Amino acid sequence: MSPKKPGRVRIAPSLLSADFGKLAEELAMLEAGGADWLHVDVMDGVFVPNLTFGAKVIETCRKLTKLPLDVHLMVVEPEKYFDAFVAAGAASLTIHVETSPHLNRQVMRIKELGAMAGVTLNPATALETVRDVVAELDLLLIMSVNPGYGGQKFINGAVGRIARARTMLDEARSHAVLEVDGGIARETITACWRAGADTFVAGNAIFSAADPRAEIGALRALCTERV
Repeated sequence: MSPKKPGRVRIAPSLLSADFGKLAEELAMLEAGGADWLHVDVMDGVFVPNLTFGAKVIETCRKLTKLPLDVHLMVVEPEKYFDAFVAAGAASLTIHVETSPHLNRQVMRIKELGAMAGVTLNPATALETVRDVVAELDLLLIMSVNPGYGGQKFINGAVGRIARARTMLDEARSHAVLEVDGGIARETITACWRAGADTFVAGNAIFSAADPRAEIGALRALCTERV
């Protein structure tokens, strides 16, 4: 069975690759380029080998842009951060199945706070681990690299996982966004879109481009049917 055609394409630049010395200018540039969401990677140095942003950065971004803040919690005990991050301005919170033993309860708590509830899993974690919650999700994120650092090479096996995730969502009659994160660039985005993803996190591909503003449109244009 071929995967369902994905929904509206969203490009979500990852702030992990932004220059925080000129954050206001970077956010204005992304808005002008037509970004749909801003992806914020929160890392605790425990679940993943890096340390990044806290609630204060999200609060600052919220003041500087009207774009939705798509917050990816790569942390242990993510429930400790829900209230503070939603209060700071997160539009969505995505948690890892590997750190969320009470996944249904945690998903429902995010929704109670008024944010979109997302779940993600590392590349080697079976998709079956989220099957029982997909009907409740607003977002399912497929990692196409092992999380922790920006600029990593796309794992080709992720395309098949995206297609299986799309089938899983369709079978559950879920309207969840199907997002992909890791190594998204001109060379990889079309295959992910054809497999069923509709939302794409891109960091290095945008911020290292000669014209980052134009790169957003270039990536979006590659998500079209071709004969």
